[in-house]
Amino acid sequence: MNIYNQIFKVIKKYNTIVIARHIGADPDALGAQFGLKNIIHRLFPDKKVYAVGNPASRFKFFGNNDKLDNSIDTKKSLLIVVDTPDLKRIDGASTSDFEYVIKIDHHPIIDKFGNIEYVDDEACSASQLILEFAYENKIELTKEDGELLFLGIIGDTDRFLHDYTSVKTFELVTRLLKDTNVDFTSLYKNLYHRPLAEVKFEGYIYSNITITENGVAYIKLTDKLMKEYGVDSAAAGNMINDLKFVDEITIWIFLSEDVKSNLIRANIRSVGPYINETASKFGGGGHIYASGARLKSWEEADDLIKAYDELMKDYKKLN
Repeated sequence: MNIYNQIFKVIKKYNTIVIARHIGADPDALGAQFGLKNIIHRLFPDKKVYAVGNPASRFKFFGNNDKLDNSIDTKKSLLIVVDTPDLKRIDGASTSDFEYVIKIDHHPIIDKFGNIEYVDDEACSASQLILEFAYENKIELTKEDGELLFLGIIGDTDRFLHDYTSVKTFELVTRLLKDTNVDFTSLYKNLYHRPLAEVKFEGYIYSNITITENGVAYIKLTDKLMKEYGVDSAAAGNMINDLKFVDEITIWIFLSEDVKSNLIRANIRSVGPYINETASKFGGGGHIYASGARLKSWEEADDLIKAYDELMKDYKKLN
């Protein structure tokens, strides 16, 4: 019995299942979460299945999140956490409240918190792992399942541009498209169409980004500035991958102020040194080339920039 069969066996056992993902949900987290919810609910219509977490207005086409009420006895329930390596970033649920916890993730391990932990940091996305789970258990997917998981994979690979896209990813997606007949070109509209205000804001970013002597690019996006352009902090994070192919930039950081949460969101990318270890020193983490952190102040943001500048300095000496 492989790990996916073990997970399926536990799912069959529980009548109430809660599926959580990380705070600040992205397409992969939502694709994995809602894709898995759809699969379980269709196979076991009598089970109560909840997808929890704060709503992500930009990605509302994935589905509506559920709220847990007092009638749910979590001590007799199963919690499945997808796309989340650390406890502090789980949105909408606490692992200590549940009888059994399953973790399905593709990030390097930070915290161990599951009775079953399946972590494959060579997978391109959590959505890929849910797709593998379905095929390993001979589950027939619907078109809706296919759309959710395809969007999740596309979101984390940026249409297969990133380094962790593998032959296995292409094989799984090819099978998915054959099995579910997903009209994948029409799905891109949901992820990539955006208002003119965001395009103008992106122009501002490109015109005002700062590059350090060691090749670290960064920009500070205040709440006032974002309001002037009519965008929010999430919009900036969605633009960050576009700098991957700029010759003079090796590490780049978008720092966007989130007044509601009283923090500075740092989105960090690299085409050179690994960046997740440095991000973890600031309470963040992620992949070796794509990480993030939630900072308490602009002073801490300056410290983050300095830390990455030092990282680049050392990297240049070795390369």
